[in-house]
Amino acid sequence: MHITSTVGWIGAVAVFLALAIAGLTSQDDQMVRASYLSMELTAKFVIVPLSLVSLLSGLVQSFGTKWGLFRHYWVLVKFLLTLLSTIVLLLQLEPISYISGIAAETTLSNVNLRDTRLSLVLHASGGLLVLLVVTTLSVYKPRGMTRYGWRKQNKQKTELQPQRQ
Repeated sequence: MHITSTVGWIGAVAVFLALAIAGLTSQDDQMVRASYLSMELTAKFVIVPLSLVSLLSGLVQSFGTKWGLFRHYWVLVKFLLTLLSTIVLLLQLEPISYISGIAAETTLSNVNLRDTRLSLVLHASGGLLVLLVVTTLSVYKPRGMTRYGWRKQNKQKTELQPQRQ
C-alpha cells in the first residue's frame, strides 16, 4: 500500500505539473480553462488522498519493521520530507481552488494571476523533486543510524550475548 500510494502520488504530481505548465503557457483559452479545472480535481481527489495514505502507511510501516522511525536517518528524513510535502500540498489547495474558480467563471489571459499560476508550477516542480528524493532514499537506504538506533542495536546485541559467570 505504501509503495503504491507513493508511486501514484509521484505520477499524479507529474500530471498536475503538466497541467500547470499548459495552463501557464497555452494561448488557447479552452486549454487554459480545462487545465485549471482539472488541476483542482486532481489535487483534491487524487493527490491529497494519495499523500495521506503514503504518509500514514509509511508511519505504520516504520513501527512494524526493523527500520523503525527513529533508528535510521534515511527513514526519519523520508518521513519529515513526506510530512512537509503533505503540509505544503494542503496549503496549496486554496490557491488551486481560487484559480479554478476564476477559470470556471471567466477567461484567463496570459497576464491574469500570472504570479499565482507560476507559483503552482514551481510548487509542483519542487514537490516532484522532493518525492523523487524520498523514493531514492527508499531504494538506496543509505547507512547511518541515529543515536537512538545505535542504543537500540547495542541493547539487542547485549541481550543476545550469553551471560558469563
